[in-house]
Amino acid sequence: MRTCVIHSLCVLATLAGSVAPASCADAPPASSIHHSYLVLGGKTAIIGEDGKAQWEYRGGSRDGFVLPSGNVLIAWADRVEEVTRGNQIVFSYQRSQENGELSTAQRLYNGHTLVTELGARPRLVEVDPRGNIVLDVPLQPETENVHMQTRMARQLKNGNFLVPHLLAFAVKEYSPDGKVARVLKTDLDELGGRQAENWPFTAIRLDNGNTLVSLTHGNKVVEMNPRGEVVWKVGNEHVGGRFQDPCGSQRLANGNTVVGSHGANKGVSMIEVTPELKIVWTSDHPLAAGVHHFQILTTNGKPEPGMPLK
Repeated sequence: MRTCVIHSLCVLATLAGSVAPASCADAPPASSIHHSYLVLGGKTAIIGEDGKAQWEYRGGSRDGFVLPSGNVLIAWADRVEEVTRGNQIVFSYQRSQENGELSTAQRLYNGHTLVTELGARPRLVEVDPRGNIVLDVPLQPETENVHMQTRMARQLKNGNFLVPHLLAFAVKEYSPDGKVARVLKTDLDELGGRQAENWPFTAIRLDNGNTLVSLTHGNKVVEMNPRGEVVWKVGNEHVGGRFQDPCGSQRLANGNTVVGSHGANKGVSMIEVTPELKIVWTSDHPLAAGVHHFQILTTNGKPEPGMPLK
């Protein structure tokens, strides 16, 4: 299911002489864009460009990637697994007993896996293929609220780690020894201050040095330069109010940005916008309902190039 579904419903409502929903006024035209994509959330699945499920696994997932091998790396609250398309587990890591949740699964260039643990000792851990922890980086989330300490962390090309801290209203860049090298604040006045609840959820360092940040309860996604200034923003005023707790986001190679709404349990849960804020693709697929994070895999038959910026 895609943008064309929304467009058709609006047209039918108009032809029938009824009042179309408010969202119809700014509904995009039928899209020529077709994606295949991994969804993580209530459902864990790969959806093909034809809208059919290509693969499904246990739900309740939080983060993950389709790896170059075709295997899928997935994080749940209590464990991380790498599974084949035949559902064989080839790597696993269990949450430590001292902590309460996991929230990150990223395969690193050296073949190790990055995991975030939330709890009494919030930390990043780098795990080798045998499941041994080879690096332990303490985090500074500025809260004891376990669930709100952090979400998707990512290793940067310089070896540092980019970590969003929700209740600190901050994206912090940590060096491997645990020192904070840089902080980007999300409680800026121009974004509505703290009352807007711009909790950073996903933070992605772009090739231009800027950082793309999903601001969940703030219902917006922003791009910040290294000085922490907002240089691009998409919010509900640009998408007809369709953002509902946007958690995951991905910057595509063509410059477009895809945003997933965790709070959208029915209807449109994923939206793709151009840099000019034009909506060019949406998904209302049932498997994508309540999407927590995702990965766009192909567009019109062509693989998304490079390391996914998600």
